[in-house]
Amino acid sequence: MKKVLFVASESVPFIKTGGLADVVGTLPKRFHKDEYDVRVVLPNYTCIPNKFRDAMTDLTSFYMDLSWRTQYVGIKELVYDGVTFYFIDNLYYFSGDKPYGDMYLDIEKFCYFSKAALAILPVIDFQPDIIHCHDWQAGLVPVYLKTIFAGQNFYRNIKTVMTIHNLRFQGITDMGRMMDITGLHSDLFSNDRMGINGNGNMLKGGITYADKVTTVSETYAEEIQTPFFGEQLEALLSYRKEDLFGIVNGIDYDMYNPMTDEQIISNYDLESFVEGKKANKKDLQKETGLPVDEGKFVVGIISRLTDQKGLDLVDRVMNEICEEDLQFVVLGTGDPKYEDMFRYYASQYPEKVSANILYSDALSKKIYAGADAILMPSLFEPCGLCQLMALRYGTVPIVRETGGLKDTVEAYNEYEKTGTGFSFSNYNAHEMLYSIQYAVKTYYEHREDWDEIVKRGMEKDYSWVHSAAVYEQLYDIM
Repeated sequence: MKKVLFVASESVPFIKTGGLADVVGTLPKRFHKDEYDVRVVLPNYTCIPNKFRDAMTDLTSFYMDLSWRTQYVGIKELVYDGVTFYFIDNLYYFSGDKPYGDMYLDIEKFCYFSKAALAILPVIDFQPDIIHCHDWQAGLVPVYLKTIFAGQNFYRNIKTVMTIHNLRFQGITDMGRMMDITGLHSDLFSNDRMGINGNGNMLKGGITYADKVTTVSETYAEEIQTPFFGEQLEALLSYRKEDLFGIVNGIDYDMYNPMTDEQIISNYDLESFVEGKKANKKDLQKETGLPVDEGKFVVGIISRLTDQKGLDLVDRVMNEICEEDLQFVVLGTGDPKYEDMFRYYASQYPEKVSANILYSDALSKKIYAGADAILMPSLFEPCGLCQLMALRYGTVPIVRETGGLKDTVEAYNEYEKTGTGFSFSNYNAHEMLYSIQYAVKTYYEHREDWDEIVKRGMEKDYSWVHSAAVYEQLYDIM
């Protein structure tokens, strides 16, 4: 049996700020249990809900050197959904009402976490064949493994995988401070290792020292080898291209299932989606204060309201969008300029635009079930989960062809009657507008074709079962 340890900063259901948590919490339970023993190590944040913290078992504790410091390492354990989770306990680093805060402090927190994740292994008597590290917060695990821990027999044969969920976030601080925190030799901070522009870079260290590197879609794996997407690491990623793999994320098909979802008003499947989506559309319209009309084309945005998500394109042509025969539902929080922009258009077009500037899992499910289309015009998108959920619920994605959006949404071809959504290539507001207009026209004038697009999307399988099989193939060649 192959033993695998996931090291990550967040995981559902314990703590979540983004898609990373969905991956770490869902993927381990999808491996074949008779062939893979997959466990997870996380920080024991005090903001983890008490129902989970109270269920944890105290294993043991010890003290660990962190450069010239000595820090406490507590170990707690919880088996959840058949997966063993270990929680590293340290109130100095992991207290507070949120998992991340000031980046200056977070750097030290996750240097500690990376080293502690290795130090606990002999104590818990778990010797993994592979340690799977997620994002910059676990970036020092491969570095420590190949340096400070290299001389110990226990660690000698352990391999590492470094997964990049979003290359923009790298864990960078000045070189002197990182050397002081980590105790790593200055030689490791050269530009061909984990140095960058005179600073130390935790993610770069992980990419340099890991045996294999993955990211969350095939297209994103290609994109990050170019200057525009590479965030100054494109040369290193190109150098490591033989060990770089793009594996598309999945979603939990049990959690996101229109046939069993208790948060939507009418359940449906491939055979009943036409009537089911009509009922959910009317419920969504009531919920969001829009005129109730089951025949109206409804497009939704469920997103962090940031530049990365392409909202500057929406801002550029929002007046033109509102001139179309449609309704527009927005759910999310983020940059105040975009929050205010959507509020403005909701006040100007109250019968067409509903701005819901908040986080709501319940409302997101209603949008997936009740909207006809989901708009994702991202500047870059390593994988994207929203379009996968939309496809599952029979809601047609309108996306820019980048990263995982390009890999998972096939553009509609009206002549060949193929495709699962609508897409545009260039980062251009009017190309996006044309795609929206094309979708609206198809919906109203070629409804049978539209329903076939919906059906093809619902037939796609982007569950974790498929992704887990690809990861198993990767583990097996290591």
